[in-house]
Amino acid sequence: MSNHFTGLSLGPPLGDQRLDLCDLYAFASPADPDRTVLILNANPNADALHPDAIYRLAIDNDGDLRNDIAFSFAFSEPDGEHQTVDVYLAFGEDAESPEAVGELILNSAPVSFGATPAITRSGEITFFAGARSDAFFFDFDGIKNLFDITGGRNFTAPHSTAPGEAGESPWTGVDSNLEANVFSIAVELPTAHLGADPDLRIWGRCSVRRGDDLVHVDRAGHPSVSSFFNTDETKEEYNASEPVDDRRRWIEQFIHLLGHTGGYTRDEAIEAIDAEGTLPDMLTYKPALPAQYPNGRVFTDDVIDYRLAFLTRGDCPPSGLSPHTDTMDVFPYLGPPHGRP
Repeated sequence: MSNHFTGLSLGPPLGDQRLDLCDLYAFASPADPDRTVLILNANPNADALHPDAIYRLAIDNDGDLRNDIAFSFAFSEPDGEHQTVDVYLAFGEDAESPEAVGELILNSAPVSFGATPAITRSGEITFFAGARSDAFFFDFDGIKNLFDITGGRNFTAPHSTAPGEAGESPWTGVDSNLEANVFSIAVELPTAHLGADPDLRIWGRCSVRRGDDLVHVDRAGHPSVSSFFNTDETKEEYNASEPVDDRRRWIEQFIHLLGHTGGYTRDEAIEAIDAEGTLPDMLTYKPALPAQYPNGRVFTDDVIDYRLAFLTRGDCPPSGLSPHTDTMDVFPYLGPPHGRP
């Protein structure tokens, strides 16, 4: 099972791993620099996704922080080890709808749970959904040594594992995700179709139907922002909110947190947030530049070291971990799932 910092007190949304969004990636195709790859990973159990949920990749291409393009993924009820997915592509006002609307570009596309990926295509769009090896690497025990995760606030009180021994590294050197799997949704398409002007702002959302309501239960943008910056009291509201409202609603909470973790003054915190573009919580990608977080995200980015340096204003030592070596240079780019034929 993969391990990710999501949900209240490290738990998944509504206690259901299927609704847990793990990571978001954006980069140029290694095989064709004129194509862009978008990957949304979910469900650290790497089994079937929720049949009553809508998973979404949304793109703002004109800087107004509203969806201009949206891929929506609606999964079937699983039948044993089999599941299919309908893929919708929406533009303009339709992309703003929380429902799976727009053109149905793939009907009942197969989902893969074994080593061989079932890849489907619609015109110039290449698609995959299913279990893959998780590229996210981090030292979970080291995180627990570094931050107090026992209270109502997640990761907001850095502390030493050995009081009085200043400078001792919290890291164990063990990658907690070395043999972890995850459910991956991958889309590749011509970069020109995304209409970057000049940036793209990309985010993921998971919504689940509860009675007559569609409830927004998780979102993905910048790596480890929601996990580190939220509290038990605000996580559900944060996951239900829209990027266009992020700065107005959340900047005071983020400023307060940075004061705790890095001793930032108010002005310093605002400057750091603005320099990174932390708010809105959308992954910024300028296709004209090489992908490396915070411009898009690739598998070799050590986003935990990056985030902890941001939080502690450079005081946290690097973990010393290396990226996983089982990623691929062909679609769907993540390696085969561990322990599955």
